[in-house]
Formats: sequence, C-alpha cells, structure tokens
Amino acid sequence: MDARRQVAYEAARLLYEGSYEEYKDAKEAAASSLGGRSIPSNYEVAEQLERIAEQEEGSDRLRRLMEMRMVALEIMKTLGDLSPRLIGSVWRGTARRGSDIDVVVYGDPDSVELTLSEKYSMKEKTSKSFMVEGMPRTSTHLKLEVGGYGVEVVVSPTRDVEAYREERCDIYGDLKRGIGLGELERLMKTDPLRNFIPRRRQR
Repeated sequence: MDARRQVAYEAARLLYEGSYEEYKDAKEAAASSLGGRSIPSNYEVAEQLERIAEQEEGSDRLRRLMEMRMVALEIMKTLGDLSPRLIGSVWRGTARRGSDIDVVVYGDPDSVELTLSEKYSMKEKTSKSFMVEGMPRTSTHLKLEVGGYGVEVVVSPTRDVEAYREERCDIYGDLKRGIGLGELERLMKTDPLRNFIPRRRQR
C-alpha cells in the first residue's frame, strides 16, 4: 500500500471509530501519525471507509440500509406536503453503524415540529447559521428516533431551495441532490440497495 493510500486508510479508520467527525481533521491526524506528506482526497478516504464498513459489518450493513430507507420513507410520507428529500449516507447507500437518517424540508420550523411531534417523540431541537450568496440564514435541526434509528430533519427557509440544490458534496464533489418521496417509493420497489456514489473521482 503506497503512502497516500495508507493515509487514506488511517483517516478512514479514525472516522469509522469515531475519533474524528470531519474528514479534514481525520486526514491531518492520519498524515501526522504516519509522517505522510501526500494528503488524499475526501473521495479516497470515503473509498477506504466503505471497505472498512464492509469488513466490519458484512451483511448486517445491507439489512440496516434497507431498514433505514424504510424509516426514511415513513418520515417523508409524514412530511409529504413539504416536498421532503432524503440526503446523506442513507440516500448515498453508504450508511454504516451509527449513521443517522437525514431528511431536508423547506418551510416553517414550528409547523414541521408540530407535524412530527404528533407521531414521534422529539429528542432535540437546535438551530444553525449559514450563508447563502453572502446573506445569513438559519436552519432548524429536529432530532428524533424512529424504529431504533436516529433521524435528523433539517428545516431550511423556503427561499433557499434553489441555492441548496446547487450545493456540492465536499466528499464526492457532485451535487447533493438527494431523492424525493416519489423517487424513494420507486427505489424501494425496484432497487432498494442501490447506491448513489459518482463513478468518476472528483477532487
């Protein structure tokens, strides 16, 4: 294994074990511990992370992905009027032990919270600030547990729909489009274990 791949593997191991949450921090720590000068791309680390997850979790990983997508489908049906989209590792097909189900909607946070609380027990509610075209915005993050899995519903302002759809993934480099309710329903009927990882490596 060459030096660059060794750093990618070590960074992936640190991420898998929960020592770090951010790819950048894990890569820097891995390079420092191995004395490596070549820093791998996030995509290269993600490849190694996939290998580690497959080795550690085996067939349980596929079962978990299926279950998590079914839970996502249930959540998205509950929020159907808000055009919810499944994003993150459950959309990608890269969910591993400890992964959450990430769903994004656009609208009024209080209304979304009320809709969810009628059916589920809310665990946490937080707000995060971010910038869109130089303007400050705030998103609300609602965390709950459904079917034994953690779920995070991100509620962003309606005016930011188009800006979000142009956002690129910092791991794979493609657009973070996710899939909508209708797409997820079709997926579960035709190819429930499909992954959405771009074939071409993007830096």
